[in-house]
Amino acid sequence: MNAPVNLNKLLPTVDQRHLDHLEEEAIFILREVAAAFERPALLFSGGKDSCVVLRLAEKAFKQRVAGNEFKGKLPFPLVHVDTGHNFPEVIAFRDQRAAEMGERLIVAHMDESIRRGTVRLAHPLESRNGHQTVTLLEAIEEHRFDVLIGGARRDEEKARAKERIFSHRDSFGQWQPKEQRPELWNLFNTRIRPGEHFRAFPISNWTELDVWLYLARENIPLPSLYYAHERQIIRRKGLLVPLTEVTPPEPGEQVESATVRFRTVGDMTCTCPVESDAANASDIVAETLTVTVSERGATRMDDRTSDASMERRKKEGYF
Repeated sequence: MNAPVNLNKLLPTVDQRHLDHLEEEAIFILREVAAAFERPALLFSGGKDSCVVLRLAEKAFKQRVAGNEFKGKLPFPLVHVDTGHNFPEVIAFRDQRAAEMGERLIVAHMDESIRRGTVRLAHPLESRNGHQTVTLLEAIEEHRFDVLIGGARRDEEKARAKERIFSHRDSFGQWQPKEQRPELWNLFNTRIRPGEHFRAFPISNWTELDVWLYLARENIPLPSLYYAHERQIIRRKGLLVPLTEVTPPEPGEQVESATVRFRTVGDMTCTCPVESDAANASDIVAETLTVTVSERGATRMDDRTSDASMERRKKEGYF
């Protein structure tokens, strides 16, 4: 694990009070979730945003004993929807992190949904990202979760910017943008009817830069994919497609080696890296200050199908 980054030395203009305010707000939201709901769960994929929410949950509910060591248990389990096409490095990190913390990890496998026939693929190499909704809703029904805590941020994508911190989902797991509840003066309406549930987003007001500043300050471990490494890639439609068993080259495409890192991690069939030499959190902070394309816009093939692709999936129950 790298040494903690001195943000005042890295960026003299960074106001630490800004991160403190975001942290306090997120901890308040997490405690509201624990107080208002009976069966909460925290979505944990091993990605950077969920790692930040996990650290915030530790601060909200555990006793800090030394440095970044915490004592106690979270009042909810960790949940991940495994598409079967996730990056192996991320899955290994997810399992290791949950084991180190001694937390319960519930993994909902899409392969089981496929065997049940609730998910049907057009072909074996079809992107499974959009099908996660079915497996997630099945897990919610099986475990009777009434709220899922997620790491979505408003700056990720247009549809996410429309969503409130407490996002109501109906008995079909669907989100209705025009029927969202007001959130005035940090007062949240969390009432639900049988079969309904909520999604709660404690870092909704954070940006990608905020996340990396916090990761650097807190020295939070991440999968190695987030940092610069050599990888075989295929240049396709302006994106760098990682060469994997589920993303082979198409006829006429060339495979090349490049130094890349991932800004986000997800299903291998739709998640692309960016060219970068950033080898640590401080490098990424400096790099993030200069980017002009959003995180998902630069890395996700499935969000390029149309401007409304994410909103459509969220209405159906997506994260």
